[in-house]
Amino acid sequence: MSVYVSQKKGCDESGDGSESKPYKTVLKALLAISGDESTTVYVDNVDETADAPFVEISASQKKKQMKLYQAEVRKGKAREQKESEDAHRREEMFQEASKVTISEDTSLERAQELKIRDCSGYRDKRIKVYGWIHNLRRQGKNIMFLVIRDGTGFLQCVLSDKLCQTVDSIQLQTEATVLVYGVLTKVPEGQHAPGGHELICDYWEVVGHSPSGGIESVVTEKSDVDLQLRQKHLVIRWEEHSKILKLRSAITFCFRQYYFDQGYVEVTPPTLVKTQCEGGSTLFSFDYFGEQAYLTQSSQLYLETVLPSIGDVFCMAQSYRAEKAKTRRHLSEFTHVEAECPFITFDGLLERLEDLVCGVCERALASPFKDMLLEVNPDFKVPKRPFKRMLYTEAIQWLKDHDIKNEETGQYYEFGEDIPEAPERKMTDAINEPIFLCKFPAGIKAFYMLKSSDDERLTDSVDLLMPNVGEIIGASMREYRLECTHGRIQKGGNRPYALLLVH
Repeated sequence: MSVYVSQKKGCDESGDGSESKPYKTVLKALLAISGDESTTVYVDNVDETADAPFVEISASQKKKQMKLYQAEVRKGKAREQKESEDAHRREEMFQEASKVTISEDTSLERAQELKIRDCSGYRDKRIKVYGWIHNLRRQGKNIMFLVIRDGTGFLQCVLSDKLCQTVDSIQLQTEATVLVYGVLTKVPEGQHAPGGHELICDYWEVVGHSPSGGIESVVTEKSDVDLQLRQKHLVIRWEEHSKILKLRSAITFCFRQYYFDQGYVEVTPPTLVKTQCEGGSTLFSFDYFGEQAYLTQSSQLYLETVLPSIGDVFCMAQSYRAEKAKTRRHLSEFTHVEAECPFITFDGLLERLEDLVCGVCERALASPFKDMLLEVNPDFKVPKRPFKRMLYTEAIQWLKDHDIKNEETGQYYEFGEDIPEAPERKMTDAINEPIFLCKFPAGIKAFYMLKSSDDERLTDSVDLLMPNVGEIIGASMREYRLECTHGRIQKGGNRPYALLLVH
C-alpha cells in the first residue's frame, strides 16, 4: 500500500493520497493511514529531470514526520479527553440548573417599560427593557454582567444568585434577545457603565437564544472586506457601523429640513424608467413586461417636468450606475439628493449650493446626533463661506503650474480634457478650501447643460470639491432652447422625442 504527498500540487483538504490527488503534507498522509509503518510514503522528486515525479520518502525524513504524527495523536487524545470532561461537566451543570426556576415577584413595584435612551429619568425606579446582548461577562457562579442594546443605547445589567444559575443563563450567548427587570441604580464611585448607571435585575427572560460563538465566530473587524460585505447584516450590529446608520438617518433629515425651510416641495419620482439620463453605457436594463426598461441613473429629468406645477422641487431617491468598479466613487446603487429650481441665474445657483451645504452642516451640528457625529468625525465643522470660485481653464493652468501630468500620457492636461479624480484631489487638498469648479467644456458635459453666453465652448456647469473628500456635488444651468436641446440629443445619437417634454 502507498500514499502520495506533493508540496507542488497536493491539498490536505481535497486530496485522497492517490498519485493524481496527493496530500500536501506528510503529516496529513500519516494521519490518514493512522501511522501505518508498512505503507510506503511517496513525495516530490527533487530531480526535475527524472522521469518519475515521486520518490519514496527518506528514512530520516519519515522518522522526523513520525515524531510529529505521534505528538499530534497525543494532542488529539488529550483534546478528546478534555471535550469528554467538558461535556460531562456541562451535563452536570444543566442537571443542576434545571432544578432552578425563577419568576417575577408580583409584590414589587410594577416595572415601567422603557427604551434605553429614556432611562436617565428613572433612576432608583423599577423598569423593564427589551434588548440584545452586546457583551456578556460571568464572574464566578453567582454574578453575571450583561450589556444590552436596543438601538437607542446601551445598558449594563447585573444578575446575581439564582438569576444566573438557570438553564437559560448557562446557554446565554451574545446577540440573544432578552427582557430584563430591575431597579436602575447609579454606578458606584470609580466604576463606569453606559449612561453612568446599571440595572440591578430582579427578574429576566430570554425572548430568543442565539447561536454559540457570537458574531465573532462568523466575522470580525479583521475579516476581509468581501466577507464583511457578505455578512453585512451582522456587521451593522457593531457599534461604529450602527452609528453610521443613525448618522445617515440624521443627515437625511437635515437635508429634508433644509429644503422644506427654503420652500421646496419633495416628490417621489419613479426609478423604473424608459429613458437614459447620464449615458447608456451605465444603465441597468431589464425586461418590463416585454419592453426594455432601465433602473434610473438620475431623477433629474422627472423633477424638471414638475417645475411648472410646483416650482422649487427636490427628491431623495435611489439611483443606479452599471459601472463594475470597487472604488469609493463607484456605487451600483446610492441615495441621490437632487433638486431643480426655475428662473435662477448661474450665480444664484452657486449661492444656493453653498447655502445648502452649510445649512445642512449647521443643522447636523445642532441636532441630537451632534456628539455621535463628532465621535465618528472629530474634525467635522461647517465649511467657511464664501466658497472659492475657480474656472475649469484656471484648474488646467494650476495643474500645469504645479507639474501635475496625465499619468497615462505623461503630458499636461489641456483644454477639453476631463480632469480625473486623482489630480483634482491633489489640487483641492493643496488649496485646502471648498472649491466651485465652474464652466466645463461642452464636449465633456451632458446635452442638457446650458452653454455659456460669453463662450459657447463652455457650459454653465459646476462641481463642488471639498478638501480630503473630492467632488460632492455636480450641477448646471439647464438648456431651455428647444432647437439646441434637439440638436445636441441628435448629435449624441439619441431619439429626442422622449426627453423634450422637460422643456
